[in-house]
Amino acid sequence: MQNQLLDEEKKLLLDIAKGTIVEYVNNGTIPQWELNSGNLTANMGCFVTIKNNGMLRGCIGNFVSDKPLYHLVQEMAVSAATGDPRFYPMKKEDLKDFRVEISVLSPMQKISSIDEIEVGVHGLYMEKNFSRGVLLPQVAVEYGWDRETFLSQTSIKAGLTRDAWKEGAEIYIFSAEVF
Repeated sequence: MQNQLLDEEKKLLLDIAKGTIVEYVNNGTIPQWELNSGNLTANMGCFVTIKNNGMLRGCIGNFVSDKPLYHLVQEMAVSAATGDPRFYPMKKEDLKDFRVEISVLSPMQKISSIDEIEVGVHGLYMEKNFSRGVLLPQVAVEYGWDRETFLSQTSIKAGLTRDAWKEGAEIYIFSAEVF
């Protein structure tokens, strides 16, 4: 992780994400912010996860960005709310009770051995042929998975067989600051 975000920066990013979702769902517009904090203007990848009553409602992200972090948070918040193909786009009635979680990502690192994966610390990105899938570090913790289950579930997320990770898949790890 480049720099640890300060508590007030995390709170501001969460406010930006929630405010952007509400504004976009209600009015179809994205609010403008002008920030100059070093961490919030740095080019880092992130995922924005939306939960409703504790259940996943949308999750979209990018590993790299040429935009300031706060701009990417806004873009991923709108995408998670309206563009996650697993869910219908959020409507006004969905704004009553939702929670946002942001995962600010470290750069990905290709691994040569699955022994390098620390469950609860690392997220996984897997590529094989034209399939790819990603699971954030907190997913394995939420479900109580061990390393092999985490690999199998990432394979399935990529649209592959559960054992595809054993057969020539490229595996990358990354960490995330989750708040």
